[in-house]
Amino acid sequence: MAVQLDHLTIYVSDWAAYEGHYGTLLPLAGFQRIDDKIWTDGAGFFLQFGQAHAETKPYERYGAGLNHWGVKMPSVAAVEALRDALIGAGLDIQPLQHLGGATALFIPDPDGLRAEFTYTPPGMNPVG
Repeated sequence: MAVQLDHLTIYVSDWAAYEGHYGTLLPLAGFQRIDDKIWTDGAGFFLQFGQAHAETKPYERYGAGLNHWGVKMPSVAAVEALRDALIGAGLDIQPLQHLGGATALFIPDPDGLRAEFTYTPPGMNPVG
């Protein structure tokens, strides 16, 4: 089964620094801004940014740095099959989440950084 990375969500500790850095870098790298928090390469890959909560440190659920990484799955059945396979392998796996039409499986690593494996229906953005 082939998978494809579709987005990264990154929480930043300083919004002005984010604007200065990514607001300069991303257009030069060929990204288009969708809104103040979301950028796309126009080919299905998105970068989403958020403000880190006060008094957090990497890695925390809403701390500065990479929040989670997401992989596009080809179908709901593929997400369910992955979950079943991980459970079969003895991993403690979270329940599926149904997010406005999308079906997602979030898998935290031992440090808490989560991988997201999601089927997103056609026409629906994978972030937002």
